[in-house]
Amino acid sequence: MADLPKKKTGSKTPKRTVKKPASRSGKKRLSRSLYSKEELSEIFARFKVQRPEPKGELYHVNPYTLLVAVALSAQATDIGVNKATKQLFAVAETPQEMLALGEEKVRDHIKTIGLYKTKAKNVMALSRKILDDFGGVVPADRDLLTTLPGVGRKTANVVVSMAFGQPTIAVDTHIFRIGNRLGMAPGKTPDEVEAILEKIIPQEYLYHAHHWLILHGRYTCKARKPKCEHCIIADLCKAKEKSCSIPAALVPIAEQVVPGM
Repeated sequence: MADLPKKKTGSKTPKRTVKKPASRSGKKRLSRSLYSKEELSEIFARFKVQRPEPKGELYHVNPYTLLVAVALSAQATDIGVNKATKQLFAVAETPQEMLALGEEKVRDHIKTIGLYKTKAKNVMALSRKILDDFGGVVPADRDLLTTLPGVGRKTANVVVSMAFGQPTIAVDTHIFRIGNRLGMAPGKTPDEVEAILEKIIPQEYLYHAHHWLILHGRYTCKARKPKCEHCIIADLCKAKEKSCSIPAALVPIAEQVVPGM
């Protein structure tokens, strides 16, 4: 009986690779929110009842001091920033006054804030650029704001929203956490979370949305241990780790007090 032909070794049939078709627009496809339009509308309607006029918690007296305060708040708490800027803004509330004060004295005022030396340099540099390039007036344009030293997209979003009334989403650590934890805006970067939120939040709620989300993350949906029993959207929340599905009583919160003041 003839031997059967031996199988060849060391050669494998190459696997066929199938490339996924790129989106027609050429842009990266964003992840989808887990919430329907009706659910999103209900969530933000409740936030509106709880905080009808939400406000940022950084102390400021004008667009320029707001810009400085937000720039100083990177990797720092609002309470810590407010304690430092209360005295700083009492003597320097314009770019001209800040430059006249000088970098050394600015450092003395903000030395309790992390990275204060670098931040003092940035405050002086952005003040100089506002004077030289924008006539001493803080620009009401996000792209122009990001050309200033120490000013990123988040800072620019906060300023154009709070100072100039433009509806933007400033994605800080709280919003980034909530977007992913709740499955409302799952994204790997702040820019992705921002893009999703701007797309899905009902237009009528967009202006105050970032403040509602920040305050919700700061006081209720905390990083280490969310206070689910105090959450007004517990029944709608789709977070895997939530510990309660019964929403807290929906009542307006007393007028905000700026922390550290």
